[in-house]
Amino acid sequence: MITSGAWAGRHYAVLGLARSGAATVRALLAAGGARVTAWDSDAAKRDQMLAAREADLRIADLATLDLGSFDALVVSPGVPLNTHPLAAAARAAGVPIVGDIELFAQARADLPPHRVVGITGTNGKSTTTALIHHLLDTAGVPARMGGNIGLPILAQAPLPAGGVYVLELSSYQIDLTQTLDCDVAVLLNVTPDHLDRYAGFADYAASKARLFAMQSPHHRAVIGTGDAASAAIAEGFAHRGETITTIAPGALLDQSRWPSLQGSHNAQNALAAIAVAEALGLDRAAVEAGLETFNGLPHRMERVATLGGVTWIDDSKATNPESAAPALAAFPRVHWILGGRAKGDDLDACAPHFGNVVRAYTIGEAGPRFAALLRDRVPVAEAGTLEQAVRIAAAEARRGEVVLLSPAAASFDQFRDYEHRGTVFRAAVEALA
Repeated sequence: MITSGAWAGRHYAVLGLARSGAATVRALLAAGGARVTAWDSDAAKRDQMLAAREADLRIADLATLDLGSFDALVVSPGVPLNTHPLAAAARAAGVPIVGDIELFAQARADLPPHRVVGITGTNGKSTTTALIHHLLDTAGVPARMGGNIGLPILAQAPLPAGGVYVLELSSYQIDLTQTLDCDVAVLLNVTPDHLDRYAGFADYAASKARLFAMQSPHHRAVIGTGDAASAAIAEGFAHRGETITTIAPGALLDQSRWPSLQGSHNAQNALAAIAVAEALGLDRAAVEAGLETFNGLPHRMERVATLGGVTWIDDSKATNPESAAPALAAFPRVHWILGGRAKGDDLDACAPHFGNVVRAYTIGEAGPRFAALLRDRVPVAEAGTLEQAVRIAAAEARRGEVVLLSPAAASFDQFRDYEHRGTVFRAAVEALA
């Protein structure tokens, strides 16, 4: 567990007791000298935390308390800062609103000498984070992976001297962070997403850019310039000169030896990881070995099975058209399963790759809308459910073709989350065998 003496003598209000919130409470209390008052609307999560019987922990509804009596309000990334009444109350009381990544930044002075890599972007950040961690591991460099990838960083054991912390950072986490000075900061791309949390797209892009604003000028920035917003961010930091590495769209790269890094989107992810590896001084041979042995992440272009010469791919993490488009581009003949809770009104980002689609199978809330958008462009079946889409695709796909779950929509209409959706897809495919 990562702790800090800087937290001693302070009283923290913690809102949200899921993975990162629970880890935050444990780390604050383990540091010694800190007091915590915590709350979650889920009674089961409150009871689970109370079971720890920590002397300096109090469970109380923060909405009934004077937030001005706290030194900071620590919130989980899922708490909407723009609409939640506690966030407004904290601002009115002059109480800092932070997250677990900011607490990690405060704890760095107590850790053995180390470096931090921070990765953000609308799409690709989980794969790039895992790839950088794998490259470090292959090169024999001690590393920890945490943040938005689902591993609370404060719950990790501190690294020995010379280690590298690799953090996937959502815009929400960056919003809750003020002092994280990454030795290498990465921005992959910025496309419209999460706009319910921001005044507009410009504010969302500005949130991403803050990762570089927190850096010391001599530290390295790696920025993909494949979209206008990211290119503008790179231009805004151009005064830093040689400390910025830009990744242009369409850069040529031989990916033939990297089975889990196929497609143009993974070319960008690989180039970003290579740039980070170079900035950290990794041996090029170790980097090449790491690229070849990287297995990818579940639900991100994951090969589920090959049945009768047909390859089944789980790309359930593709929750918007921009992230589904590279998956379509990666295969010449695709049976495409898409749909869910749409994040927009179009599939324009996918349109350049419709020529690769043998047939589309729409599911969920967005099924009728997506079918209407596609019907004049590609053959469409309105399957309704994921299981039905799998059954129809299994009957129609031929040897050498790919059945691709890349929904271009969120999962919450029919599933708990994208992971649940991917798990259901795998089960339906395995039932065909």
